[in-house]
Amino acid sequence: MKHKIGFNALSRKSSQRKALKRNMVTSLFRYERIETTKAKALEVRKMAEKMITRAKVDNVHNRRVIASDIYDEAVVAKLFKEIAPMFTERKGGYTRILKTGNRLGDAAEMVILELVEKTEKKEAKAEKKASKKDSKEA
Repeated sequence: MKHKIGFNALSRKSSQRKALKRNMVTSLFRYERIETTKAKALEVRKMAEKMITRAKVDNVHNRRVIASDIYDEAVVAKLFKEIAPMFTERKGGYTRILKTGNRLGDAAEMVILELVEKTEKKEAKAEKKASKKDSKEA
């Protein structure tokens, strides 16, 4: 039985595990979608959801707490200015995990971890492309 085991150690020492989670959360907020193994995604999701919940309230203390784990200041700014405001009405469940199959080398179950909602910058690019196509046709 697995009593009193609060997290998956991912076969790593604590410092390596902490660095792995920090890097993956940073990548998730930067690209809004990452592909990884299921075990890593489940652990990273816990950390990411707590950060988004904290980022909903933009104050100095919350910025410092999140900046202690995310070292890239641009990603911290994106989290507070773009990502967290999208989820103000939502009480949780900011990420989703989509299964993609097994990895060829070791048959590890691979998943895509992504934010439930996308930022508007990508939508604006799609609108520009659509307007260019319309102008070419006319």
